[in-house]
Amino acid sequence: MRYLFFYPLKNMHKLLKLAKTLRDPKKGCPWDQKQTFLSFKKCLIEEVEEVIQAIDSENYENLKEELGDALFNLIFIINLAEEKQLFSMDDVVNDVYEKMVERHPHVFGQESASTPEEAKRFFYEAKRKQKNKRN
Repeated sequence: MRYLFFYPLKNMHKLLKLAKTLRDPKKGCPWDQKQTFLSFKKCLIEEVEEVIQAIDSENYENLKEELGDALFNLIFIINLAEEKQLFSMDDVVNDVYEKMVERHPHVFGQESASTPEEAKRFFYEAKRKQKNKRN
């Protein structure tokens, strides 16, 4: 069963366009233009570490900023994949959506969980089944 939820991301298109503009061969940024999956790993790691620091310090204004930075890094990497015609933003969103629905059979399926521990067990059982299907 497929569930469709619409969340208004009215500003998301700005980030997508920004990533494409930064990579544009004519009007983009020379540093961004030369980035690859491999070279951009360090940027992503740094941003995720800053997200974790903001969580640890309970600085929620900083957390909002760092989540934005991490989100942009992910969008930038997805844009690299789109340029190479490997996959698109839509592919990434659809795949994670389907994965999360499948991993919550106690919410979207026939299972029932009344405790966090039961929910976690169902989640990890579903995750294991997904991984076994792929391998």
